[in-house]
Amino acid sequence: MLSTNPARSEDFQKTAPSPTKPVPTWLEFAGHLVRRRSITGDVLSKFNAEETARQTKKLRDLWELTDLSSAAFAEEVAQFYDLPRLDLAQLLAASSLPQQFSRRFLRDMAVFPCHTEAFGKTVVMADPSDAASLHAVELVLGEPASVAVASFEDIATVLSEQSDALSEPLGESAVERSDNNIETLRDLASGAPVVRAVNELLEKAVELRATDIHIEPFRGGLIIRMRVDGLLRVMPTPANALPQALVSRLKILAGLNIAERRLPQDGAAHLRIIRSDVDIRVATMPTHHGEAAVIRLLPKDRGALDVPRLGLQSSDQAKLKRLLDLPHGMIVVTGPTGSGKTTTLATMLTVLNDTTRKILTVEDPVEYEIRGINQSQVKPEIGLTFANALRAFVRQDPDVIMVGEVRDGETAHIAVHAALTGHLVLTTLHTETAAAAVPRLLDLGVEGFLLQSTLRAVVAQRLVRILCERCKVERRLTQRSISVDPRYAMLGLSADDAVYEADGCERCSNTGYRGRTGLFEILEIDDDVRSLIGSKADAAKISRAATRAGMTSMFEDGIAKCRVGTTSAAEVFRVTTAR
Repeated sequence: MLSTNPARSEDFQKTAPSPTKPVPTWLEFAGHLVRRRSITGDVLSKFNAEETARQTKKLRDLWELTDLSSAAFAEEVAQFYDLPRLDLAQLLAASSLPQQFSRRFLRDMAVFPCHTEAFGKTVVMADPSDAASLHAVELVLGEPASVAVASFEDIATVLSEQSDALSEPLGESAVERSDNNIETLRDLASGAPVVRAVNELLEKAVELRATDIHIEPFRGGLIIRMRVDGLLRVMPTPANALPQALVSRLKILAGLNIAERRLPQDGAAHLRIIRSDVDIRVATMPTHHGEAAVIRLLPKDRGALDVPRLGLQSSDQAKLKRLLDLPHGMIVVTGPTGSGKTTTLATMLTVLNDTTRKILTVEDPVEYEIRGINQSQVKPEIGLTFANALRAFVRQDPDVIMVGEVRDGETAHIAVHAALTGHLVLTTLHTETAAAAVPRLLDLGVEGFLLQSTLRAVVAQRLVRILCERCKVERRLTQRSISVDPRYAMLGLSADDAVYEADGCERCSNTGYRGRTGLFEILEIDDDVRSLIGSKADAAKISRAATRAGMTSMFEDGIAKCRVGTTSAAEVFRVTTAR
């Protein structure tokens, strides 16, 4: 039963219900929301299907069924229950009353006892139908108090802000206080507005075909960016969602420890987003202004993995097919992070995948699940590293082994020896060019004579954005345009040659680009290159020998794609350099 306070203002006396008047139940309020069309009758019917549920459901559960923000829901509650409505600023300005209240009780019941100038001793509640909580608060206070309404989020925020002033009875320890603060954060992260904000963020990323979402806290607030077609794009920051709560929600989804905010963490989850199955990888990092998070999106339905989709020229496709027909040896794919190496490896595995071969992979993480291939994910915390997995692989009678990345000398040695003993080994390295993979492997401690015997080819690649087919613009170069932008001359273009440029339309979000394709160079290890490996020649000499043997560099591949209108000159120069 709601109580009144004789000392409160006249306005408050007019709006508060009589102490003898029964307080409307949550079911009556739900009917009010149906009339207001905030929820449908079907939702309400499902909500109160069982009589027992009617006794236990609270307004918090009802709010989570609506599309209302926490503030709008609180306005509806205040209007229906004829009670004053306080916002966050008013709550923060109020003096918190209790030293004797349990913060866990206040947080769980969404109650904030305080003293306000307008109403005196006040119990601020998000759920005025919860008569039991009100009665418990008044028993502790020793007298009736005024009642006001605030949103669930605002009450949780003010309890968190004033946690130092609200101490547990019986000398609560620092560890217990910390646990309660974490529980408050968990409640915020599980609230409808934060859940809705994260869901909308993930849905937007899937719609834009984004590969990553970056959530970054700064002094001025939160910045959210998405990587679309290789470039970051700033997105609107969700309203009514605290930065800490957003990151905590992601950590809960990924199975991370929300109490740990001082160390980086990595986790994963499988979600259903806009009728698509998506794996997400969440990586958090403590920064000066709070925790930053990066979400990697790995859709399961990314299309067929076939060689023509990679963007290889016909001559390079023939080379790759010839290399994959080899019975043993090592093929290395190189490039920086985000250059499409994993997709190329997965495509190569798909070509090799048939019932006559046993294929084992060790990856970090497993991005493409391919039926018929035994795929493992490294787990360093339990000792399952690339090197340890490789040692186990050679005892599994494989025909093909794929190592996600050669990161150290131990992994490099085992991979080379696996190739030497009759296996086809596919792996990746981080090098700028194909030729640079050779000195890199030598630097990792692989003996030159072993590399000569096992290395079959190195595939280097970059990703460039594809010009939008709907809005790309063709224009003829003039001598003046070549003089203004010398890059055209570097591409071998001359006056009157046709080039294509980005324009922008609704289909490509006015960027002029939609999708990405690869620029490749395939270095086959012939006798000339093999002799240079033995003499430990540098990457430049190896590159020149490969070019003489017919290798097309990534820059030259970019020129060819620029001439046919696949991409633009600006894109080619963004990801490659002339050599």
